[in-house]
Amino acid sequence: MTPDHGMTRFRPAGGRFHSTNEWLDSWHTFSFASHYDPAWVGFGPLKVINDDTIAAGRGFGMHPHTNTEIITVMVEGQLNHVDSLGHAGVLHAGDVQCMSTGTGVKHSEINAGTSPCRLLQIWIEPNRPGIAPAYAQKPFAIGPDWTPLLDPERRQGAMAIHRPVRLWRAQPGPGIPLAVSIAAASRGWIQMITGSGLAGSQALQRGDGLGFGAGCLEDFRAGDGGADLLLFELR
Repeated sequence: MTPDHGMTRFRPAGGRFHSTNEWLDSWHTFSFASHYDPAWVGFGPLKVINDDTIAAGRGFGMHPHTNTEIITVMVEGQLNHVDSLGHAGVLHAGDVQCMSTGTGVKHSEINAGTSPCRLLQIWIEPNRPGIAPAYAQKPFAIGPDWTPLLDPERRQGAMAIHRPVRLWRAQPGPGIPLAVSIAAASRGWIQMITGSGLAGSQALQRGDGLGFGAGCLEDFRAGDGGADLLLFELR
C-alpha cells in the first residue's frame, strides 16, 4: 500500500518492526522477514529500510539475494564485506555501498571491529529483473546541506543504481533549514538517522520516517541538537 502523491505518511520510530538477538538489534521501517503488515509493504520502489546495530565480532554469514538493489549507508563503526563476485573490503562510517544482486549474489556482512557498528540497509526494486550483478563502494563527506549519494547521472560524485532513484544525506546544525524539493511525478521519503527536526509541520526524531508527494513538503529544519537524515526521490 502506498499513498497518493498529494499525501504525507508518517512512520514513527516506535511503530517500526523490531528484531533482536544476542548480536543484532534491527528496526524495520517496512514489512521484512517474518514481520508483515499490508499497510507497510514498502513505499513505491523503496522496499526495505533496516536500521541495524551489529555487535563486535558478529554478523551475517554468506547468504543469497536476487533482483534487488541493495544500498548500505554506514553510520558508525565498520563492516567487513565479502561476496561471490570476488569483492572483499571494509565499510567505515560515511561509506556507502551499492550492490545490484540481479541474477544472484551471495555475500557476508561481519563486524570485525572491536565495538558495535550501525548501518542502514536499503532495498530498492530495480527497473527489471535479471540484471548482471554489480558492486560499488565509496566514502562521502557529509555536510550541513544535501550531499548526493545516488543519482542516475552520477552528478557531484554520486553513485547510480538500476532505478532512477536519487538519494541525499545531510547533517544540518541546530535550526538550520534545508529545502526539500523532488521532481514532479515522484514521491519522497525522509528517514531520520539521528537528531530531530521539523519536516513542514511534522516533528521528526531518530528513526522516524515520512513519505510525501511532490510539492507537498517545502523544507526541513533541524532541531536543537542538529540532525542527520536521508532524503529519497523515488520513481
